[in-house]
Amino acid sequence: MLQSLQRGFGFLRQAADMATRDSDLLRPSFIAILAGFVLSLLGAGVMVLAALSMGGTDAGRVLIVVLGLGLVLSEYIVTYVFAGMTVYLVYGLVAEGDGRMDRAWQAVGRSFWHLVSLALASTLVRLMESLLGGRNRRGGVPGGILASVLDAVGTTATYLVLPAMIIEDLDLGRALRRATFIVKNNLLLVAVTEIGVGTVVGVASFVAIALSILLGGGTFYLVETALGSSTAALLFGGALGVTVTGVGIAIVAVLSPYVTTAYHTCLFLWAREVERARTAGRDERSVMAPALVAAVLSS
Repeated sequence: MLQSLQRGFGFLRQAADMATRDSDLLRPSFIAILAGFVLSLLGAGVMVLAALSMGGTDAGRVLIVVLGLGLVLSEYIVTYVFAGMTVYLVYGLVAEGDGRMDRAWQAVGRSFWHLVSLALASTLVRLMESLLGGRNRRGGVPGGILASVLDAVGTTATYLVLPAMIIEDLDLGRALRRATFIVKNNLLLVAVTEIGVGTVVGVASFVAIALSILLGGGTFYLVETALGSSTAALLFGGALGVTVTGVGIAIVAVLSPYVTTAYHTCLFLWAREVERARTAGRDERSVMAPALVAAVLSS
């Protein structure tokens, strides 16, 4: 486990180096956070209005469920569109030395309906998870297990389906087969690296959020100490502390999806080059892995 963590932190250094060389890589994740926030506010507002006007009727309950599913679908579309942009920017940087936003927009536009179909599939999986999870809460343990399996499979598949859609311009069915083929032929690699990278991203996010909270609390304490305990000082210190904490959490919210998407994109590119080497009869060990994947593989 310690070795996996060390490899994962090596990956984080490589991901940070890529973002330093091309700051465009972080822009889609930042825009996705803002777009998702606005979309959630609008969706919640519409659902509240529907609940207040029709919530007590059968038609109202059906409408709220439909609106809820529509909101989930919309959020998935936003997530996949901007994650797809990150995929293409990483691909551009690795393959061509530059990730260009205009080409990323073109790639997403070309694959837009493929991304919508992936969002629909993810919404259906989320609905099935909710139904099976509900059964589990009523005592059906197998339902809860199946819900967890669906979540794990859906998450892992999505990470590799997106590069297949964006880089190779595949529809949902072919992208799923492509991702399944890659996992099946590199099962040990995917399993080992997923543990290291997934654990490190989770640990790093937790530590960063904890530090943000501590810094926010420390800021409030310093302001309160310096200005006293007046109402104005407490309000100012509280606002400043919340701002510091919020900025830290926002940074984590931007960086986490970026590093995860970057890793799976590089893994996809490496697996593709290995396939080409096998087809050409070359030693697959001669294929150099992208720096992000190489960092996870190195001892």
